[in-house]
Amino acid sequence: MNTVLNINNLFLSLIPAEITGVTKMVMIALIYLGIFAVLGLYLVLLERKVAAWFQLRMGPNRVGYRGLLQTMADALKLLSKELTGTVKADKFLYNLAPYFVIVTSLMALGIFPFTKNLQAYDLNIGLFFLIAISSIGVIGVLLGGWSSNNKFSLIGAMRSGVQTISYELSVGLSLLTMVLLTGTLQLSEIVEVQKDGWLIAQGHIPAIIAFMVYMIAGTAETNRAPFDMVEAESELGAGFHTEYSGMKFAYFFLAEFINMFIIAAIGTTVFFGGWLSPFGITESLPWLGVFWFLLKTFLLVFLMMWFRWTFPRLRVDQLLTLEWKYLLPINLVNIVIMAVIVWLNLSIQF
Repeated sequence: MNTVLNINNLFLSLIPAEITGVTKMVMIALIYLGIFAVLGLYLVLLERKVAAWFQLRMGPNRVGYRGLLQTMADALKLLSKELTGTVKADKFLYNLAPYFVIVTSLMALGIFPFTKNLQAYDLNIGLFFLIAISSIGVIGVLLGGWSSNNKFSLIGAMRSGVQTISYELSVGLSLLTMVLLTGTLQLSEIVEVQKDGWLIAQGHIPAIIAFMVYMIAGTAETNRAPFDMVEAESELGAGFHTEYSGMKFAYFFLAEFINMFIIAAIGTTVFFGGWLSPFGITESLPWLGVFWFLLKTFLLVFLMMWFRWTFPRLRVDQLLTLEWKYLLPINLVNIVIMAVIVWLNLSIQF
C-alpha cells in the first residue's frame, strides 16, 4: 500500500515531523470526510434537478441561487430532528447499523485515483478491495432492518441481502472481464494501460457487454429504482430504514448517493480511462485530470438517474430472474470470449 507522494508532501510540509504518522492519516481522513459530505449533499440536489427536468417542472428553486442551498437546509433540518426509534429495538445494533453503511462508503472513496498525483492510497489490489468493501455495506442494511423490531424493516433487510449478494456476482465478473485485459488490480495501473485506448474500445464487443452488465448490476447493488425493492414505499413504508429518523436516517440516505458515485467512479476508472482525456487532447495539462474524471463520473451518475426516472419498479421475482437467468450466464460467456481475445492478442490499440 503506497500513499501518493504529492499528498504526503503537502501534509508533511504543514505539520511537525514528530507527529507525521497518525496525524497525517487523520488529516487525510478529515479531508475525505468533507468531500464525502459535500458530494452527498449535492448529488441529492442533482437527483432532484434531474427528476424535475424529466417531469417538466422546476425542482428546488427557493433556497439560495436557483435552489443551490436547498440540500444544505435539508441537512440542517435533519440535524435538528429528534432521534426516535421503537421501544423493543436492539439498541446496540440499531445504533451501529448506519455507521456500517457510511464508513464503508468513505473507505471506498479513498482508493480512487482522481489524477496521477491525487490519490489517498494506491493499493495493489485496489479493484478487489473496492468489491470487498462494498459487500460490507449490506451488513448495515441487514442490521438496521433486523434490529428495528419492525416487520416492514425486516422484509426490506432480507430483500437487500438477496439482491446485493445476487448482483455482486455480475458486478465482480464484469470487472474481472476487464482485468483480463489489464493484467492488474491496481487502479492507477489500470488507468495507465488505457493510454493506448480506453478499455471499452480495446476490448471490442465483450467490453461493451461487460459495461452494460456492470451498469445494470451496479444500479441494482445500490438499491436504486427500478431495483429499489429494499425500500419499496408502496409496499414497505420506507423499507429497512422505516424506524430511523434525523441524522441516522440521513446516513442511510447519504450513503445511497455516495455508493452511486462509487459505482460510476469504478466504471470511469475501468472502462473510460479514469483521468485520461479523450485522444490525449489535454495530456500536457495533467491538472485537468480531475476535470475529466469527474465529468465522466457524473455522466454515468446521470445515466443511473435516467434509469430511475424512466423504468418502473420490478417485482422481486423479476429482479432475481434478471440476474440469475440472464446477466450471470451472459457474464460467464462474455468472460470466456474476452479470455480468447486476450489469448489471441486481438485487442485494439490506438
